[in-house]
Amino acid sequence: MNRIHKLFKEKGSRALSIYFTAGFPELESTMGIMEAIQRGGADIIEIGIPYSDPVADGPTIQDSNMIALENGISLKKIFEQLEDFREKISIPVVMMGYLNPIIQYGMEAFCEKCQEVGVDGLILPDLPMQQYLDEYKVLFEQYGLVNTFLISPQTSEKRIREIDENTSGFIYMVSSHSITGAKAGISDEQISYFERVKAMNLKNPRLIGFGISDSETFSKASEYSNGAIIGSAFIKTVKDSKNLSEDIQGYIQSLIN
Repeated sequence: MNRIHKLFKEKGSRALSIYFTAGFPELESTMGIMEAIQRGGADIIEIGIPYSDPVADGPTIQDSNMIALENGISLKKIFEQLEDFREKISIPVVMMGYLNPIIQYGMEAFCEKCQEVGVDGLILPDLPMQQYLDEYKVLFEQYGLVNTFLISPQTSEKRIREIDENTSGFIYMVSSHSITGAKAGISDEQISYFERVKAMNLKNPRLIGFGISDSETFSKASEYSNGAIIGSAFIKTVKDSKNLSEDIQGYIQSLIN
C-alpha cells in the first residue's frame, strides 16, 4: 500500500504536510530538513522542486526558489540527495513542482527515479487533467506514484467531482484564490467554501493549503478537512533559523500540540 493511502487510512484528521524548497537555504540542506520535519511530528513531507518562474507562489517561496537555483540545485541534484533517504525517513514524501523542469528531465525518467528513491506522490499544479489522463496516468500508476490535483473556491462542483474521480492521493484545497503565503486568520468566506466541499462527501481525503501558518489556522482548517499543508510560514522559519533542526522541530510542535 502506498504510504499516503496508509497514512489516511490510519489518521483521518489533523494530518500535517510540510512543504520546503529543495536546496534552500543551502544546497545540501535537503536531508537535514527532512529529518527534522519527521522528528517534529509532521505526517507528510513535500519537497518543492525549484523553478525560475513559480507563478502560483508568493514572495517567500519565490525567494527560496531563486536562492536554491543560485545554490546550484537541479532535479538531478535533488535525486542524488534523496538516494538513500528511506533509510532515515519513514513518512510519506511527495514532490511538488511545475511541469517544465520535469518534462526537460523526461517524465518517464522522472517517475522511474521517484520510485527508485522512494517518493510516494506528485503535486504538479500546472498539469492539465486531460493531459494527465491521456499521457501520464498510466505512467504514474506504473511507478506507484499517487497524483494530487488542486481545487480552489472558484472550482465548480462538477469540476471538483471530476478531480475527486481522477485523484489517487489526496485533494489539495487551495484556501483562497491567491498566491501562496502566510495570512492572518481564516475568513468567513473561506469557511463557507470549506463547508461546501466537506458537504460533498468526496472519496479522497482533503488537505487545506495557502495561508495556514500557526496552530490556530491549522486547527481551524482541520475542522473542515483531513488536515493542512504549510509552506510559506515554514520557509520563513527555515530562513530565520540559527539552528535548523531545533527550530524546525519547535515550529512543528507548536502547530500540533
